[in-house]
Amino acid sequence: EVQLQASGGGLVQAGGSLRLSCAASGVGSEDFAIGWFRQAPGQEREGVSCFSSRDGSTYYADSVEGRFTISGDNARNTVYLQINSLKPEDTAIYYCAARQPSPPVLLLPKLWKFRDMYYYWGQGTLVTVSS
Repeated sequence: EVQLQASGGGLVQAGGSLRLSCAASGVGSEDFAIGWFRQAPGQEREGVSCFSSRDGSTYYADSVEGRFTISGDNARNTVYLQINSLKPEDTAIYYCAARQPSPPVLLLPKLWKFRDMYYYWGQGTLVTVSS
């Protein structure tokens, strides 16, 4: 079974940067998609980015485009989320989630931001941005 370990959260000032990591174990050699979601207090969990190990494709929510960069290290089965120019509204618990195998190429762009697409979830890492 796939297990995910999210890490890298912390307290940073507005304008700062963080790199979150999602280490996946139990994935074997099959391709996978890993999505990052975040949930702020009192709000719905929202998808912010996704990476597919099948072809390295990446996807971003409009709200984070240009400030978030997702990347994957297939050798380490780890996906990173680089967050720059942090804003107080980025404060949330960030979760990573996995779907294996990665959905078909034509479907992933439509599905990646939906929680139900993913089979496995990590425990979350807290990002707090002070103003």
